[in-house]
Amino acid sequence: MGLWIRTLWHLFFPMQLLTGLAEPAENLDFFLPGDYLLGGLFTLHANAKGTSHLTILQVPSCEEYEMKVLGYNLMQAMRFAVEEINNHSSLLPGVQLGYEIVDICYQTNNVQPVLYFLTQPDYFLPISKDYSYYIPRVVAVIGPDNSESTITVANFLSLFLLPQITYSANSDQLRNKRLYPAMLRTMPSATHHIEAMVQLMLHFHWNWIVVLEVLPTPQANQFLTAAELKQLDSILLKLKQSTARVVVIFSPELVLHNFFHGALYWNVTDTVWIASESWSIDPVLHNLPGLQSTGTFLGITIQAVTIPGFSEFRLRPTEATPERQPTKNSSRATCNQECDACLNVTKTFSSILTLSGERVVYCVYSAVYAVAHALHNLLHCGRHHCTKKTVYPWQLLKEIRKVNFPLLSNQIFFDEQGDVPMRLDVVQWQWLRKQNPFQSVAFYFPMQQALRMVGNISWHTEDNTVPRSMCSKSCQQGQSKKSVGIHPCCFECIDCQPGTFLNQTADEYQCKSCPMSMWSNPRDTSCFRRKLAFLQWHEVPTIMVAMLAVLGFLSTLAILVIFWRNFQTPMVRSAGGPMCILMLVPLLLAFGMMPVYVGQPTVPTCICRQAFFTLCYSVCISCITVRSFQIVCVFKMASHLPRAYSFWVRYHGPYVFVVVITALKGVIIASNMLTTPINPMGHPDPEDPSVMILSCHPNYRNGLLFNTSMDLFLSMVGFIFAYLGKELPTNYNEAKFITLSMTFSFTSSVSLCTFMSVYNGVLVTIMDLLVTVLNFLAISLGYFGPKCYMILFYPERNTVAYFNSVIQGYTMRKSL
Repeated sequence: MGLWIRTLWHLFFPMQLLTGLAEPAENLDFFLPGDYLLGGLFTLHANAKGTSHLTILQVPSCEEYEMKVLGYNLMQAMRFAVEEINNHSSLLPGVQLGYEIVDICYQTNNVQPVLYFLTQPDYFLPISKDYSYYIPRVVAVIGPDNSESTITVANFLSLFLLPQITYSANSDQLRNKRLYPAMLRTMPSATHHIEAMVQLMLHFHWNWIVVLEVLPTPQANQFLTAAELKQLDSILLKLKQSTARVVVIFSPELVLHNFFHGALYWNVTDTVWIASESWSIDPVLHNLPGLQSTGTFLGITIQAVTIPGFSEFRLRPTEATPERQPTKNSSRATCNQECDACLNVTKTFSSILTLSGERVVYCVYSAVYAVAHALHNLLHCGRHHCTKKTVYPWQLLKEIRKVNFPLLSNQIFFDEQGDVPMRLDVVQWQWLRKQNPFQSVAFYFPMQQALRMVGNISWHTEDNTVPRSMCSKSCQQGQSKKSVGIHPCCFECIDCQPGTFLNQTADEYQCKSCPMSMWSNPRDTSCFRRKLAFLQWHEVPTIMVAMLAVLGFLSTLAILVIFWRNFQTPMVRSAGGPMCILMLVPLLLAFGMMPVYVGQPTVPTCICRQAFFTLCYSVCISCITVRSFQIVCVFKMASHLPRAYSFWVRYHGPYVFVVVITALKGVIIASNMLTTPINPMGHPDPEDPSVMILSCHPNYRNGLLFNTSMDLFLSMVGFIFAYLGKELPTNYNEAKFITLSMTFSFTSSVSLCTFMSVYNGVLVTIMDLLVTVLNFLAISLGYFGPKCYMILFYPERNTVAYFNSVIQGYTMRKSL
């Protein structure tokens, strides 16, 4: 049982690619058994002698060790896992694991190492159509750590189906198994990291965010060129001037030292910095003097898992092999061979690394164990030995995909995209002594896609209040958003007007109109039903008009009784005789039907208003008109047009006229009812839109205006004939009574038409009822009242002799 290590440090070797040959320069190839050097990403394979070979990529150079504490920590995690598997576990009995270490210098040294790993032990890489049974130098590669380098390496390894497991590269491109079939990783993808950030922002109501991805990348000596400094100053100036107080940075930790030095110079404070996985738990950046003054630091990283014994192992001195140990002044001396300084730096950051918990370290640790479990299954290992056979990369890849084992209270398995769905933590950077520098404040569960807060955040603000990062303040209840500019989170708040409401769950940018039967107050979030308004019996105007209607009904009934009992008297006969009964009966019915104006309108009541009352009034007004015409004809036109008068009397001209006028009015009413709806409807009160006025269909008003115009014309004709008969005998002179009735009818009808044309409120109904009652009262009392007075109080004038004397006196005066 032996552990062997080969280290390729700063692998800038000349590549010999003739017929597939790939061999590193010999003077940079060091074999140091037992040395535990700086590491980062690694590779694994098994040889025929029972030894597996694990290779790690991404270890910093000694001159840059201060920026690579995490890389050294990860290399130690790999060494710890290999030693644990080789010496203290039941995995791979009789099989030893080994590794090689290569520095990829972030992104500049990717191709050479992967070609080296793909070569055979003689450094020969043949060109073939089928590599199914090709045996490369290693059987698995773990790493690199960043997505750019991982994609470069994966493009080579996927051609050979050589298993590659990364512990830190979270790009979603790597989930494409058609392009990268051999790619796996022991952490969730970038989708879950970003989803955790988004849910964190939603939790604190942040919607005005600055996202930084491309920052000036320094050279190896950490110096920036003049152009890069200008670019960095431009970014910091814009950040200083921005109203956003939350900044998300996806850049690697290499570029952040200069960035935060600039942030301190520009005095960027009161900012919430959200770190991606690449620097969320960077201890070197955490130690930057004055960094805590720039604001609150939150990071998204893998969950913390304690690995027993690892903290002590990390500080264990390297055991060098004397025959392979170069001298300090040798040109081959590197951090890999003389790591006293690296170990001292590790001791400096040991407290931070220990308190922060083993996070990404656990991903390295679990990746090694995943490969070991797959090899254990592939080699059909028992308790004491494994079957010795050749291991092809595609066979191991198939087994790695199927692993499912517990490891330190976590279940390790790969989902369909080749990811291990580990829990993510939201950590806050702390600077208090004897405290975890990366304190977990929230958990994100990839399987449930849910964020759960587990701790309080100490905000770098006055009174420890949550920072606000919103382009616009939240709109209050009942206010819609009006976008300003191109960003949806920048808006103005507009009050919803009366009659509209805001349903924020459906559309927070537009106030919706209420339905016709509903209304809303300013800034309402829902509508309420309008108050229904119609004539009701308990209202004072209704009671007053009802009293007039009762008076009209009783007086008309009394007039009808008086005229009926005195039907054969000269007074009744001179007033028209049967035509008086034709007028009084519709008047009586009209007064009796006045209650149809009160209460909620219905189709029958609207028909009654539109048809019945106007027909009754037309009958009365046509009777008065023809009566005034007939009196003028008897006394003034009979002698001039005897034949026409004879024809008029013979064919009952007055009744024919009344029938024709009534029929014409009936046709007009029927046409209006057939062409327009007659159903009742509501319309808002112009004075109070929260009130819905129930009335007959608005077209009813148009028909009413047209019918009233016809009645006005008849009133004017009756008035003219009555005026022409003002000199007739006293008993036949009805000019002043007809004039009174027609003048009142004309005035009230014109007033109603004018009122209806300019007003649309509830008073239209009461005015319509009042004018109708007054018009009928004008006919009932104004035309028939004086005749009843004469019948009741002057019976001596209601005789044939009296009427004959009056006619003779009129004739004698006309002959003089």
